Amino acid sequence: MIQENTETIKHIIEDDVWGTIKKFLELGIHFGDGNNRIEITIGLLLLITVAFLLTSTILQGIRRFFTRKMETDDKLKFISIFKFIKYLVYVVVILFTMSAAGINITILITASAALFVGLGLALQEIFQDIIGGIFIIVDKSLRVGDIIEIDSRVGKIFEIKLRTTRAITRDDKVIIIPNHKFISDIVYNYTQNHKTTRESIKIGVAYGSDIQLVTKVLLDIIKTHKSVLKSPKPFVIFEDFGDSALLFSLNFYITDSFSDPRIKSELRYKIDEEFRKNEVTIPFPQRDIHLFQQGPFQHSNVSNTGNNEKG
Repeated sequence: MIQENTETIKHIIEDDVWGTIKKFLELGIHFGDGNNRIEITIGLLLLITVAFLLTSTILQGIRRFFTRKMETDDKLKFISIFKFIKYLVYVVVILFTMSAAGINITILITASAALFVGLGLALQEIFQDIIGGIFIIVDKSLRVGDIIEIDSRVGKIFEIKLRTTRAITRDDKVIIIPNHKFISDIVYNYTQNHKTTRESIKIGVAYGSDIQLVTKVLLDIIKTHKSVLKSPKPFVIFEDFGDSALLFSLNFYITDSFSDPRIKSELRYKIDEEFRKNEVTIPFPQRDIHLFQQGPFQHSNVSNTGNNEKG
């Protein structure tokens, strides 16, 4: 009796319950015939979903393992690279799962070859940006906070992503730079070695000015500015004898290249004020014009000549 009940329960489970579940999992869409037949069923989608979730959990564990002792900046860079790797792993896992489920993925790859080629050509620049982003992150040629000059614009980097880098300009505008620019173009990094940069202001004074007084005034001005470093010391260079002025450059060091225009403006205001006090003249361009006359100047009355001809 007990054996018969057991057989009955087993029969119900195998034939009714499991049979119903199996039929449900086999529901789906079918393409092709014979060996080229492709079946996309509910069971396959569930299998891919489980594999996807399991892979995601494993990848998160790997990411946490490698980033647990990293600094915040390096951690963000590693996460950017890891995202790109994660997408590749997802594609491989999906293809492997479909292959394990009995689907001939060679057919899918062959059928999609033309599509992949077209996508590759269309997304060529995006791939260049991604490769550029990986190089930036790995070799640390660019960091958040660096001040760069690209395409004659100066900006401070505030975000580095896998495809683009974002910087804010001196007029508070955000520029989005494709990462391949940092590979193919010349980029000036003002703060690659350190934050200190040397800046200069060009000044012209009139011929006959006391150049020692000019040098002293310029150095006195630069020493009192709070944004200028005391060391290395500022210095003045007598650059050249210009067409209309004696040319000087005031050289100094600062730690905030991003505010360079404001600092230079403040210094120019002070230079103009002190030059006026010390009667140092800043000349404007002048030209001497010499007229050479080959013979005596003859004046003719055009209107009278015309009347005489009529008469």
